[in-house]
Amino acid sequence: MLDEIRAGLSRSPKEIPPKYFYDHRGSELFERITELIEYYPTRTEREILEAWIPDRIPGLDVRALVELGAGSGEKTRVILDAMLAAHSPIVYVPIDVSAEFLKASAARLRVEYPGLKVLPIVADLADPLVLPRELPGPHLFAFLGSTIGNFRPKKAAALLGRIRAAMSSEDFFLLGVDLRKDVAVLEAAYNDAEGVTAEFNRNVLRVLNRTLGADFDLDAFRHRAVYHTGAHRIEMYLDSTREQNVTIPGIGVVRFRRDEPLRTEISCKYDRESVAALCSAAGLHLAEWKTDAKEWFALALAESRP
Repeated sequence: MLDEIRAGLSRSPKEIPPKYFYDHRGSELFERITELIEYYPTRTEREILEAWIPDRIPGLDVRALVELGAGSGEKTRVILDAMLAAHSPIVYVPIDVSAEFLKASAARLRVEYPGLKVLPIVADLADPLVLPRELPGPHLFAFLGSTIGNFRPKKAAALLGRIRAAMSSEDFFLLGVDLRKDVAVLEAAYNDAEGVTAEFNRNVLRVLNRTLGADFDLDAFRHRAVYHTGAHRIEMYLDSTREQNVTIPGIGVVRFRRDEPLRTEISCKYDRESVAALCSAAGLHLAEWKTDAKEWFALALAESRP
């Protein structure tokens, strides 16, 4: 973590990997974000899942669900319900960086689904994907919530390549992607009126203070999120409200100018062509494409390509 933070703060603009949002508090704040009126991705993705997955799962004949960036697993229940209706028992492997949040989510699912075996894995998505040996196949790999957008194209293709390396020829991959649309809609989703996203954004500084012993003053940074049309992505920042020095043990003093931005997240937006290219670069074939009526969000079903 110290090496990643040091490297990020040496760049221009300074940046912090977005995975450090997700301690227990950060995960709870993100769940609140998904319920906001401005934040359409979660409810729109769920709408597509509910309309499509119950009829589609039987034809896939999958016996295990492997979900990257699982979070609370709320939307995942649509897939689990469909899988249990087709086969029981099944196995669910949620993978997430937040150990405490993942443990609580797994415990809830075990109570709710007696026919479900839950095998949670705490892991960084940058690492190779290592699955439990006893996992029955075929598998459905899922990466929902448009989280793939947090990765630049080369890193996104590398992540999908790691998923592809863990897949057999009988497995499938389900990817949720946020689509390109009106800028006002996109920016509103990351600048909610209640300020929940702003609090979520500043939480990354709280994580650094607690974990690394840094002395970030959270009140000295303001939230900002803007859409860059040419790059097709939202960029989220914490702007320094004054000239200040921040001390991080193991790194030293980090100087911030007044109004200097600290980038905390990117969120790339896609269309079908760019998703097909991303899959192809990872050795996957885009087999099916489902969107909502407004074409604001899409689910892509891919197969491993020989």
